[in-house]
Amino acid sequence: MGRDANTPRLLFVTLSNIGDLVMTTPVLESLHALYPDHVIDVVADQRSGELLQPCPYLGELIWKNKRSSWSDKRKLFRKIRAHHYAVAVDLRGPWLARLARASKRARKASLEPGMHAVEHHFTALAKLSGSDSIPPMKLWLSQLAKDKANELITATPHKKWLAVAPGANWPGKIWPAEQYTAAINLLADSFDGVLVLGNNADMPLCRQVVAQSSLPSINLCGQTTLPETAACLAKATAFIGNDSGLGHMAAALGIPTLTVFGQGDPTRYRPWGNQAAVVLAPNKDLGKLAAEVVAAKLQSHLATL
Repeated sequence: MGRDANTPRLLFVTLSNIGDLVMTTPVLESLHALYPDHVIDVVADQRSGELLQPCPYLGELIWKNKRSSWSDKRKLFRKIRAHHYAVAVDLRGPWLARLARASKRARKASLEPGMHAVEHHFTALAKLSGSDSIPPMKLWLSQLAKDKANELITATPHKKWLAVAPGANWPGKIWPAEQYTAAINLLADSFDGVLVLGNNADMPLCRQVVAQSSLPSINLCGQTTLPETAACLAKATAFIGNDSGLGHMAAALGIPTLTVFGQGDPTRYRPWGNQAAVVLAPNKDLGKLAAEVVAAKLQSHLATL
């Protein structure tokens, strides 16, 4: 779509973390449905925001760094002020939308007990859309990312891959690596191979999973950008992971997803949609969650889809 000064525009301020950003995509999709002739400029964190680059109705990605200097903040303000927006939707807080030159501004309502994050984000559109029907989460894949995934994953088209992501951003969310491999081995008759995903910090965990897996494994940890990781995930038949961004990405790609929860809050932060299931650790202690429970939960989840 066009990006010249005369193109009608919307402003959308999304969240920073990967999973949080993915959970805002139903709002982004609904905005596009309400204003199909507009492009949407998005304020995002640079790493997670890369997932939005293939979005067909994207106008401009405007980077916002949590730890930015005053000079960077001034540049951000100037970019936001550079266009007039039909609507500015700010899911972080009110101040960026207030700075924008916009005919309408929208923000989230107060969080209600038991409300999922996606439902909470969607309250920002209540007055605009007049509907409470929430679309699925969405990710878009570039051809470049697909080509990289094809290069890394050499397999027949019908190979059944189980994707696993044993890492997370803090230890309390990490199910032990040996339990991942035990679950993989219990599921060996249902899959042809394993895709092991993660970032550089997850390498020790990923190496341990690969070393002990009875299924052929491809260790992609630290080898892919975030868009390339999404393209690799799209090749999977199912996904098992901790409460982290990759589970939300898998769910947004329509992959049957099982998230293991310890200390986190699944009511608010579980991946959104019918394709996503969760399994809860006893007493929120992931060390007490047995591989047999996780393997059985994935099999029962797949049987319902």
